[in-house]
Amino acid sequence: MDRENSRIFSKTEKMKMLYEAKAEDVEFSAAEADHEDLEAQARAIEADKRQLHEIMKKE
Repeated sequence: MDRENSRIFSKTEKMKMLYEAKAEDVEFSAAEADHEDLEAQARAIEADKRQLHEIMKKE
């Protein structure tokens, strides 16, 4: 990490970067979700957490 260019991002800024990195063009309907859909959603949430961790680590 370069100290001259280092910056501490707020949680809002980090979440914004994460959402910008995600290309989400599928709608999710909880009412029509089956077990596999719920598992996929849980995996996506975990992947988002890992991605946010990587974004924070780079900063």
